[in-house]
Amino acid sequence: MGQGTALLAADAYVYGSPLVRELCAVQAGLQEGFGVLGPAPFNDFAHAEGPATPEAHVPYGTSDIVDALAQLDLSGGPVRLHVPDTGGAYYVLQFVDAWSNSFAYLGSRATGTGEGDWLIVPPGWAGTVPDGVTGVIDAPTSVVSLIGRIACDGRQDLPRVRALQKELTLTHLGASAHRTGLPAPESGVPEALRFFEQLRVWMADFPPGAADRAYQDRFQPLGLLEEGPSPYVPAGSGLVRALTEGLGLGRARVEEAGRPVEGAPGAWEVRPHLADHNLDHHGVGTVGSPEWQIADREASYLFRAVAARQALWMPHGYEAVYAHTSHDSRGRPLDGAHRYVLRLVPPPVRAFWSVTVYDVPGHHLVANPADRYAVGDRTPGLAYAADGSLTLHLSADPPADPARAANWLPVPDGGFGPVMRLYVPGQAVLDGTYVIPAVERVDGA
Repeated sequence: MGQGTALLAADAYVYGSPLVRELCAVQAGLQEGFGVLGPAPFNDFAHAEGPATPEAHVPYGTSDIVDALAQLDLSGGPVRLHVPDTGGAYYVLQFVDAWSNSFAYLGSRATGTGEGDWLIVPPGWAGTVPDGVTGVIDAPTSVVSLIGRIACDGRQDLPRVRALQKELTLTHLGASAHRTGLPAPESGVPEALRFFEQLRVWMADFPPGAADRAYQDRFQPLGLLEEGPSPYVPAGSGLVRALTEGLGLGRARVEEAGRPVEGAPGAWEVRPHLADHNLDHHGVGTVGSPEWQIADREASYLFRAVAARQALWMPHGYEAVYAHTSHDSRGRPLDGAHRYVLRLVPPPVRAFWSVTVYDVPGHHLVANPADRYAVGDRTPGLAYAADGSLTLHLSADPPADPARAANWLPVPDGGFGPVMRLYVPGQAVLDGTYVIPAVERVDGA
């Protein structure tokens, strides 16, 4: 075992880490939950009680969206999903396969806001579609994450959202029972090789598309294609050394590829193409055109690994774009000790947009006396200029002028970073023609 084995192991990490991250997230959803979302068994929804609050202490919690999450297991057969009529209000249901590829969407942009029933079927299914089904969603893998986001216009809107949650249901239709958990990696594997054992077991149970299977054949020398007992129990010292080195090299490669590109001082990081690594499965609600796919398949593995590490379950840019910054127009870190403005031409969106402020480095909402955590085009009472532009005032204390106070977005006392969310963004956002202005410090300090 030498440097060649370590380099091959690094390639295996880049290729396989999205599968391991996704299925570890599936396990967490089944056993522990995520923040405001409690645990739920396969083929059942976990719903948040409302938008995120400072008390929930959830990183990047959204204060104008109510989250839903379901882990689907199709090993026993199809699952029927009922979606309610939202009366035109925004929502999205995003389907993510075991390899972290978003392969289908339902909701306002993709299928409208009317009531419907959808059949989610496992790979190779050839059964009969029941009566009353609106459409079929072909899953690339037998385990799927279903991520829901329902727009909520404040606490007064919660009764409507909760009524929708009750109508959002999943029904297992398979002739046999579905799993109650994921296939377990073999015990006794050294902790240093746990990643490779997870990858070995889960690659076998959740095979990728044909083109990817041809690529992963090259990992045979690492033991990743071995069936039955784990080749890592016991593992020779040479193999342990090479795989451990490769793990470190692979992680470093993904970390380096995920570093933000240097831009102008205070420039917002906008990445509408972070989910373009899905090359093979373009189902309901997806856009399979070339501009939404990475042309080089091997390069897509690195993009996919970066996306899984930094933003697992991030939708395609045509569904939503999340932009963020942590510095002002002169490149200084944003800090609640100062006052700032964000002078906006409102961004072009087909759904809605909002700006939310989080503390740094935790990225949590911070309580404020106004109980206001996001400002956007659905915020009542905003003061627009005659030309339609909008100036948001970011400060720890409200501006004294009432017109400015109407556009106040409270910030914490220390470091902070705003995030702009644009749901169903316009073409100008996607092609970079629309540029979010840098945040300006205006207190003269």
